[in-house]
Amino acid sequence: MAEVFGSRSLNDKEGGLDKDGELKEARRELEEWKARFEKADDVKTRLMLEKLTEDDAKTNAQQEMNACVKNQQKTQDEFNESMRTVQDEIQKLTRYNQDLLEKLKRCQDELEAKKTESRKLKQKFKIYAQIPDTEVKFISPNKETREEGDEDSQPIRGVFTISQRAAVLLQGGQALITFEEEKVARQILKIAKCSVSCENSSLDVKPRRITMDPAVKFEVHLDVSRKELKVSNVPDVMPEERMKDRLEISFSRPSRGGGEVEKVEYDKNTGTGCVTFLQPGVTESLVLRGRYDVELDTEVKVQVGPIYEYQLRRFQTFCGCPKRTILLDDIQDMVDEEDLQDHLEIHFQKPSNSGGEIESIKYIAKPKVLQAFLCESTEEKDDSL
Repeated sequence: MAEVFGSRSLNDKEGGLDKDGELKEARRELEEWKARFEKADDVKTRLMLEKLTEDDAKTNAQQEMNACVKNQQKTQDEFNESMRTVQDEIQKLTRYNQDLLEKLKRCQDELEAKKTESRKLKQKFKIYAQIPDTEVKFISPNKETREEGDEDSQPIRGVFTISQRAAVLLQGGQALITFEEEKVARQILKIAKCSVSCENSSLDVKPRRITMDPAVKFEVHLDVSRKELKVSNVPDVMPEERMKDRLEISFSRPSRGGGEVEKVEYDKNTGTGCVTFLQPGVTESLVLRGRYDVELDTEVKVQVGPIYEYQLRRFQTFCGCPKRTILLDDIQDMVDEEDLQDHLEIHFQKPSNSGGEIESIKYIAKPKVLQAFLCESTEEKDDSL
């Protein structure tokens, strides 16, 4: 029994040792779990603090975002208002620009119309005429009434009268009729449309009053010097004073047609000059030549001509419309030109058609054009245009 008891005691001791170990282990584990708990609690506390901090930051960010949204909305509203204002200004400027463009277009049209009118007026008052060469004989004054020295001092004077004849441009499909009496032309002009019998059909023509361009008449008073001679095309080969001396020497030689020189004028820039002789007559003979030999460094041919002055006087402008001549328009080319002119003449000669005696008539077919010149008693036509 002692063995059994001793054995049981031994077992009890061993069991107590095991329980102590387990208790220690349990305490150790408890300590670990406490440490872990404390650590976890610290982490939890830190996380909660971080969460509170983040919540505060989030709240601040939310407030800042709301403020930014409000500022953005306010800025957007201001931008939209500015944009509407700018668009209104752009529309106003666009309308103003369009008005300016329209005004510019109207001004350009008015300017072009004025230019066209100006060209027409200039064309009306321009004189286009080729005056043929005419032999003119100048007669000296009567020797009994002429004082001594007058022939030397007085220039050759001439007065020329230029008169432009009234004209009208006759287009194809038109006719001009001149009646012997004015009342017949007045009667025809009262008719809006005349029906002319032409073989087996009739032809409608429209009588119209003639509108002519203004004609002019003026006088040209011309004074030609007897002593002065114009010299041109003089080469620039020496100084001005030396050139004057050479010209005087050259034009003083009677063997070349010259004479005694009173004075010489010379312009180096233009290469022209003026030679004045003591006696008249030398200038006339040299002018007829047109050229003269001058001794410079070499012998040079220069051009010579008269020196003259002219004036336009008694300039008169005439305008109006002929009383006995009318224009027939819108004539269709139904038959030959001469036959159609005969039909027109027959029709307008009859008193039953309000016509009368015809002095002259001219019809041209399309596409011809001619210029008709009018005078007091008759009418002439020129096919040169």
